[in-house]
Amino acid sequence: MIIRRAVLVAALIAGILTGSPAAAADPGCSPPTPSTTRPGYLVADPDCALDGTPFTALPGARAHTGIRDGAAYRIEVPDRWNGQLVVYAHGYRGTGTTVYVSDPDLRAHYIAKGYAWAASSYATNGYDVGQGVRDTHALIGIFQQVTGKRARNVYISGASMGGHVTAVAVEEYPRSFTGAMPYCGVLGDTELFDYFLDANVTAAALADVDIEFPAQPDAGFPVRWAQQVGQIRTALTGTDAGRTWSDVLERRSGGERPGFPAAFAYWNAASQGGLPFLFSVYPGLTGGTAGIAPGNLTDNRRTLYRATDGRRLTAAEWRLNAEVLRVRRTAYPDPGLAGVPRVDGRPPVPVLSLHGIGDLFVPFSMEQEYARRAAANGRAGLFVSRAVRDVTHCGFTSDELKRGFDDLITWTRTGRRPAGDAILDRRTVAAPGFGCRFTSQTRPQWAPCPA
Repeated sequence: MIIRRAVLVAALIAGILTGSPAAAADPGCSPPTPSTTRPGYLVADPDCALDGTPFTALPGARAHTGIRDGAAYRIEVPDRWNGQLVVYAHGYRGTGTTVYVSDPDLRAHYIAKGYAWAASSYATNGYDVGQGVRDTHALIGIFQQVTGKRARNVYISGASMGGHVTAVAVEEYPRSFTGAMPYCGVLGDTELFDYFLDANVTAAALADVDIEFPAQPDAGFPVRWAQQVGQIRTALTGTDAGRTWSDVLERRSGGERPGFPAAFAYWNAASQGGLPFLFSVYPGLTGGTAGIAPGNLTDNRRTLYRATDGRRLTAAEWRLNAEVLRVRRTAYPDPGLAGVPRVDGRPPVPVLSLHGIGDLFVPFSMEQEYARRAAANGRAGLFVSRAVRDVTHCGFTSDELKRGFDDLITWTRTGRRPAGDAILDRRTVAAPGFGCRFTSQTRPQWAPCPA
């Protein structure tokens, strides 16, 4: 089974990002209750899934649910508990005002292996990583209060924005966790917004379309932007300029690597709000703040855009860098839990991460950014990254996730660092077989890996 693989991109973006339950609740489910901490927010019943299905413990386990400080939680403990706990951090759920808790992808695996798990809805939606960190860390205390048991080891895992939560949590609470497994995570904090900026300003420059970056967009900006996107798409579709944009985006999202043409086509076919996906997340629509930072977080004044890997820039690259719109930041990632929290790259415990090399929602370059920061801080030995040949966002098989988790556990028990990919070696990343080592199932966009 491939996690989230069957979800269409439209559902991924329009459904996951709405942040509101889509299905009518089962008659046995309670309606959402008003939040006690966030005016205007509702907290969905943690005893029911979004489709109204009651949440019940797996065979051989016991479940606990509740609402604490405006956040719903779920806890599941196997009868033969091994004394260890995994807390799970969910991803971005848009800006809806209903929060809800969901199960981790590896729920059944945790229980089968004797691990208890706990998950929170968080008290807010939006890109509120700080709230995600606080509510996920609070699960450790809630677990002890609800079960009357203290976990001797606590692991944290999170997907997408939950990966950002995971990376910040282990730095903010270094004594609370034994190990961490983010996947498809925003490990480069505000580098994600820079990537969205770069994708759009380079497309506009190559299409010879003048665009703007309003820190405070006026009411007419979305219409103007949609018109400009139409002009950009016309200029880039099936043209040399469009192929150059693909080359630029490939290098900006992680470097030359196998399967990128399929990934580029896949994400250009995705849409959100009537726009192709990459153009729908142009930071100028929000000032680059994600609705939470105190100003524009993006900056490309010193960014050098490349479409090739030669020692010197080509004439076309010189022209692109001269013509591209340059943007100056007015805010920075927060050193604490306000705004968009900074990831320092100082893991105090082993971190094993997985990322799809064709993911252009949260690009593979997030892994590379974290690896560089960890290396600069002398923590390279505490980070292992595994590349998976997939074009979707968080489209891992259960076997890929299980292997990652089991290897993380072995690492923390024995001290022996598990295998990973040399994601900072350009030639390794560009090799035809890159991503094969930790890919358990061939996706349609790739030929089978060599035996």
